[in-house]
Amino acid sequence: MSRLLAAVLLAAPLARAQDPRQIMEEVQRRQRSESQHYEGTLEVIGGGNRIATKRWVYDRLGSFGNSKAVLRFTAPPEVKGVGLLIVNHPDRASDQWMWRPEIGREQRIALQDRSTRFFGTDFSFEDLEERDVGQFDFKLEGDEGSAWKVQSIPKKSSQYTHSFLWVKKDNYTVVKSESYNKKGLVRSIDYRDFDQVKSIWTARTVEVNDVTRNSRTILKYDKLEYNLPVKDADFTLDALRRGS
Repeated sequence: MSRLLAAVLLAAPLARAQDPRQIMEEVQRRQRSESQHYEGTLEVIGGGNRIATKRWVYDRLGSFGNSKAVLRFTAPPEVKGVGLLIVNHPDRASDQWMWRPEIGREQRIALQDRSTRFFGTDFSFEDLEERDVGQFDFKLEGDEGSAWKVQSIPKKSSQYTHSFLWVKKDNYTVVKSESYNKKGLVRSIDYRDFDQVKSIWTARTVEVNDVTRNSRTILKYDKLEYNLPVKDADFTLDALRRGS
């Protein structure tokens, strides 16, 4: 093998890895699973460092732009039973319904309301979606040594004009994101305490900062499992109602 050919072959993987779409496709490939279950604690920290603690359970069937998810609060008593059904689509924004047991009916979340906070947390309804990488355009913003900085621009309806994602080079995990609208930075998310579960690197602590409200929510995974057998019937409006 000639030195020139060897140099080309060695450089090719690096060149491919630095293409922003290929970076994000690899992130998605490594995160893909047929199902997911976790139980988590949320600490919502508002003005004066007041802390409100909630617990929820999350289940998902499918992956990214072709998936369904249900999350449900389990504590404290005043929010217990409140649930959200999310049906993600590969070519458009998700469909979402919130179940509120105190009124005994579900509420469809309109597209124009996806930027609002989900039941007192610093996650917006849109933040709880899973979108396929095909729904975004990407641009490589920088190489910061151990991580790439990638700009993500949504092709479909979104509260955000663009986001920046920091992707670790060694395992293709997103460790930080910043999301912007026309006025500036809206929300930042830090991912930490990574653990490998069934070969999938997953952050067990997620901290969401709402810049506009000066509040933050810290989500910690207590129990995390992938690729469990689940039923499609568990991800319907009837199941959402029954689960309360």
